Amino acid sequence: MLLNPCPLRLDQNSFSFSGSGPNAAMAFTMLKDWHQRGDASTHEEAELVQQAMADNVEGMVMSLMPPAIDELGTSSGFTLFLQDRANRGEAALLEAQAQLLALAAHSSVVSDVYSDGLPPGESIHLEIDRQKAEAMGLSFAAVSSTLSAAMGSLYVNDFPNAGRMQQVILQADAPARMQLDDVLGLRVRNASGGMVPLREVVTPVWGESPQQMMRFQGFPAVRIAGGAAPGVSSGTAMAEMERLVAQLPRGFAVAWTGQSLQERQSAAQAPLLMLLSALVVFLVLAALYESWSIPLTVMLVVPLGLLGAVAAVMLRGMPNDVFFKVGMIIIIGLSTKNAILIVEFARQLHAKGLTLIDAAVTAARLRLRPILMTSLAFSLGVVPLMLASGASAETQHAIGTGVFGGMLSGTLLAVFFVPAFFVFVIGTQERFSAWRAQRGTAVLTQENP
Repeated sequence: MLLNPCPLRLDQNSFSFSGSGPNAAMAFTMLKDWHQRGDASTHEEAELVQQAMADNVEGMVMSLMPPAIDELGTSSGFTLFLQDRANRGEAALLEAQAQLLALAAHSSVVSDVYSDGLPPGESIHLEIDRQKAEAMGLSFAAVSSTLSAAMGSLYVNDFPNAGRMQQVILQADAPARMQLDDVLGLRVRNASGGMVPLREVVTPVWGESPQQMMRFQGFPAVRIAGGAAPGVSSGTAMAEMERLVAQLPRGFAVAWTGQSLQERQSAAQAPLLMLLSALVVFLVLAALYESWSIPLTVMLVVPLGLLGAVAAVMLRGMPNDVFFKVGMIIIIGLSTKNAILIVEFARQLHAKGLTLIDAAVTAARLRLRPILMTSLAFSLGVVPLMLASGASAETQHAIGTGVFGGMLSGTLLAVFFVPAFFVFVIGTQERFSAWRAQRGTAVLTQENP
């Protein structure tokens, strides 16, 4: 299923989203056209690659999906920074990172959690024997400038060439600075004009040092990425990572970034969006009927529809994502539509002299067929979304499943509960109106004995 993998060359600094270096690389994999893939999906292909490379002992290989929203992160899933807010040091931060990755590996809520950065690498520290260098007529500045010019570069001057000013840059040729012996073989001119090899005054010391120094919001930090386990929403996975970070020693905290930060900021807006949608429907009905009791009777059926939507999504093991929330907003309008059909007839029958119970039961019986016809027609219309395959199938599954389950529960339960809601709300209103009228009459009687 994979075509045209990009060739990797590790003989020079390579580019990757985690950083650049001789031990980092990245390849973009192109998939076949959709009609040639059969039943395979991008998620399945990425997971197969991840499983195939899991036992690789020469390095860590991660198979990642692109982010759902461009420019918000470098891959799908969540991204966080583990911050050292107590300034415990680089060693303590790396130890906390290793502990967090170990905890995440044993969690069933998150998967493929890894350090999104370059690990510490081998480095060489050159110790200069200053006393010996002074005895041999070498100054520290001369040794330092020789190393800087040979390993890095040194700007000398400009010179005119064919009508253009060009720079003169001094640097050792690449093959002459690739090995440690090449560096130690560099010669430095001493005070008497002689040339002294660097190995006479320089001692190399191998060690391990970080290849990246990250700071986030002013604190030392390491970047960690991962994803949710199958059937788990991204919000649940993010809450799980926060729970695992809380088990680390004091002084370490989590800070979300990229798409995860936007999701966390917008997560608190979802309940407000649901309340706003219900409020708009309530205000529209209140303006239509010029009453608060009829809209309240209608709105009481909304939880019945939402209950079915949540149950349907849970039965299919689907996450509570943004597409499911769109379906829940649709259910608010569709549930109230069925309730209006019953409440409107019950209100008219009650105005003609029927009791509340008789009016409610008669309205439910008369409007049963229209409710079932319209609801079943819409429910069957979203079945193709539930069973969709191909591109954007997951999006269609999320919307279709929630709407289908909400319509079933909102229709079947509404036939039984809406009459009860009508009797309760309208009866309460009439008793309250009678009490106010009786109280007003008593006040007038006391004022006019």
